[in-house]
Amino acid sequence: MNDTGIETELKIPVNDLAAVRANLATLDASLISESAREENLLLDTADRELSGRGCVLRLRRHGARRILTFKGPATYDGHIKVRPEHELEIEDLETMLTVFEALGFAGVVRYEKDRETWRIDDAEVVLDHTPMGDFVEVEGPPELIGSVARSLGLDPSDAVRGSYISLWSEFRARHPELVLPPDMVFGS
Repeated sequence: MNDTGIETELKIPVNDLAAVRANLATLDASLISESAREENLLLDTADRELSGRGCVLRLRRHGARRILTFKGPATYDGHIKVRPEHELEIEDLETMLTVFEALGFAGVVRYEKDRETWRIDDAEVVLDHTPMGDFVEVEGPPELIGSVARSLGLDPSDAVRGSYISLWSEFRARHPELVLPPDMVFGS
């Protein structure tokens, strides 16, 4: 969550979250939240009006937290994704879903990840383990996030532009032999 209403981030695929975690420790970063399963549900209208505009409406459960998020269309400044983002904590995810369904929205896709969050300077660093691999997201002031990524041993030019859902769709297309579900969820 940010205070400006604008999300600026780099999302970088990695092979070794443990190495990034070790670099965070040497940089005196602060662990904000230990790794916990995060469940996300994207909502949209039947004609996918929000996704057609490049927007996201999401309900998230992460540990004890319940969060409603709206994201506007993304633009890019080099490898940095920039988009409007508004989040608020809610108490009752199921009731919020019922309200949105009454307004014509429905869950269209689910995705899960194990996420741990760190803070270094004015940047937030999240380590995400997903069903398709591991990623590090660095979010904060645009002038800072590239240098934070480099201090963690990451190359900002390796950042990917896609959302987890679009990356999952690409992953599924590259691996038809795996017979993966449309939702990016861990197997039981």
